[in-house]
Amino acid sequence: MAAKRMVPGDPARDAEFDAAFDLLTRTVDFKQADVIHPVRGNAVYTSGVVLWMLVYQRMNPDTSLEAAVKKLLDAKPSFLPANKRVTEGTLSSNTSTYSQARSRLPLEAVRWFAGQVSGSLIDATEPTFEGRRLFLIDGTTITLAPEDELRREFPPATNQHGESVFPVALLVVAHEMASGAALIPEVGAMYGPNAVSETALVRNTLHRLPTNSIAMADSGFGIFVVAHEASVAGHSFLLRMTKQRFDALRKKAEPVEQGDGFKSWSLAWRPSRDERKKHPDLPSDAVLNVRLHEVVINENLTLPLVSDLPNEAQVMAALYKRRYDIEVDIRNLKIVLDTENIRARSVDTFHKELLASFVSYNLVSQFRRQAAKLAGQTPRRMSFKRTWTTFRTFLLSNMFTDAAQWRERYRIALGYAQLDKLPNRPGRTYAREVYKRRQKSDSFKARKRKPPPD
Repeated sequence: MAAKRMVPGDPARDAEFDAAFDLLTRTVDFKQADVIHPVRGNAVYTSGVVLWMLVYQRMNPDTSLEAAVKKLLDAKPSFLPANKRVTEGTLSSNTSTYSQARSRLPLEAVRWFAGQVSGSLIDATEPTFEGRRLFLIDGTTITLAPEDELRREFPPATNQHGESVFPVALLVVAHEMASGAALIPEVGAMYGPNAVSETALVRNTLHRLPTNSIAMADSGFGIFVVAHEASVAGHSFLLRMTKQRFDALRKKAEPVEQGDGFKSWSLAWRPSRDERKKHPDLPSDAVLNVRLHEVVINENLTLPLVSDLPNEAQVMAALYKRRYDIEVDIRNLKIVLDTENIRARSVDTFHKELLASFVSYNLVSQFRRQAAKLAGQTPRRMSFKRTWTTFRTFLLSNMFTDAAQWRERYRIALGYAQLDKLPNRPGRTYAREVYKRRQKSDSFKARKRKPPPD
């Protein structure tokens, strides 16, 4: 059956296959990690090997340390060092050495690796809007294992009944529209004495975007301080605003254009008294020349937008429509790749596994983009979940095989992937709904606590 679904070969498609294979192997250059973060000469678990195993575990969320070690013994990837235990097949399947190597691996090495992957995927795609890269920005939370160290770093939520069980981490993420690649997230505490806001985290995110990008975000970020920070970082912005904030600014603005279903105003936007009080670091002469756009989408939805771009209201509304893609992207990252169930018991390991999850997400997104190109579809017409399954089944365990062998497997995978398109239902619309909260277990094995020191 697989043979019937295999994409037939031809020179043009073979070149695409080889290009995709080459991009994956160049993107996942684990040997480079060994140069940047070397270990002792006779070590098997080098930085590159540990990074590979971290990604493998996040690609297979139910994989234990033991299963990851046995997978390494079975796959024998090309970047394994020329060690006697490897060549003779006497390397132990005991997990203690890998566990120690994972703990020793510097977090900076994982950050470097995640940055290399996202950066290479972004550089390999053409910019989205008028020669500029567009980044969709949003915030989300994930709950962590109920460990004391994690609870101190990311305190749980509290209410009138007391403190809950799960630590909660706040993330701000940025996805590049053309490639679908996600940048390294900014992470902070959602609750507790060291809690940070999405506004504080987005500042660091904006300064990590490529120069002259466009930042697009929902109404939670539609405030002066975010727009000003984007401008300081050398970017343009397109932000949705709350109706109350938009109406307050509109009273001070000058009308410039009006048409069927839209109105536009120009404004020299300055921070309000309350904003200056909350953000005393704003310059005294801070001002942004912006346009306000009010675009009627339907009888139930009107978009209030603010931007420093000169484009017309309809163009800005059509561009902003793509912002909802990031909500699906975050859902894929959290649910399909099971990032919301990271089982790390320490803060350091949590950060490493989180970054490995983003690497995994970016690799699957790249594979989906390449498969969509060969299938003549846009990437988002392809199911992320099914593409992820195909990637794991056909490519993950063969990432370092010969290109010609991989090409045949890729054809088979693509044959199935082309059948996994999302349904196309023109004219059918649905009201936006919040995804249902996924039930989490509240049954935990009791642990004996060590008495506090005298």
